[in-house]
Amino acid sequence: MSVTEIFIDPLRYEFMVRALATTVTAAVVCAVLSCWLVLIGWSLMGDAVSHAVLPGVVLAYILGVPFAVGAIVFGFLAVALIGIVRDTSRIKEDAAIGIVFTTLFAFGLVLVSVTPSQTDLNHIVFGNLLGVSRGELVQIVILAAVTLAVLVLKRRDFTLYAFDQTHAHAIGLNPRLLGTALLGLLALTAVVALQAVGVVLVVAMLIIPGSTAYLLTDRFGRMLVIAPVVSVACAVTGLYISYHLDTAPGGMVVVVQGVVFTLVYLFAPRQGVIGRRLAAARHRRAETAAALAG
Repeated sequence: MSVTEIFIDPLRYEFMVRALATTVTAAVVCAVLSCWLVLIGWSLMGDAVSHAVLPGVVLAYILGVPFAVGAIVFGFLAVALIGIVRDTSRIKEDAAIGIVFTTLFAFGLVLVSVTPSQTDLNHIVFGNLLGVSRGELVQIVILAAVTLAVLVLKRRDFTLYAFDQTHAHAIGLNPRLLGTALLGLLALTAVVALQAVGVVLVVAMLIIPGSTAYLLTDRFGRMLVIAPVVSVACAVTGLYISYHLDTAPGGMVVVVQGVVFTLVYLFAPRQGVIGRRLAAARHRRAETAAALAG
């Protein structure tokens, strides 16, 4: 098989074109949001919200309303319940997050198991990238466009919130409102990524790209460029590999992201484990050479 056939052959099928469009869309919006999640330290919160939206999505399906409505409602419900458990008991936040998101996720699994449906609702859990319809693709693109528009327009406020909430409040911003807005965008992003990788792997797309970019640069502006570029490259590569090897596309996308993160973790020039050692060795050799020359 020639190189041209490797890249062109999958695009002959309409379902693969829709899958590629869905994957790229989800990769971009998840990667951009992940930059803020990583900086704020909301990895666990991203995990909680992405899993907690499952019952909301199933109930939205039952009621015949857009998935985004159910996802947002249960996303905020999860955050509210976490706050209540944390503030009214001796339970710490990490434990509260684990209790709430596992309970809501389990409730969602129960709803999936008892909901009569002509379609397999297990695709919500594990993803259905190759079965995305035109209507679903339109919904995904609209939700992603709304999320990206808000993130871009309010990027300075969100960035200040991530770095210094006290200063944000001092200049007239409302940190609570900004945090609530980010959680709402997180719920919307979870819906976008559901079709690509399912609830189980959404958190990977929300955390890995931002973490990878964080190891490659110290400037947040560059993170916002590096994260989506890396995420899209991994998404397209994973989809093509899954096509040619006949594997699960959503899982393969996340596996490729994990491999890229591992390489960056090891070999990043300044933050990589091996990269730092190589840089230190070069520095020592340069000092030794300078000393000998002097």
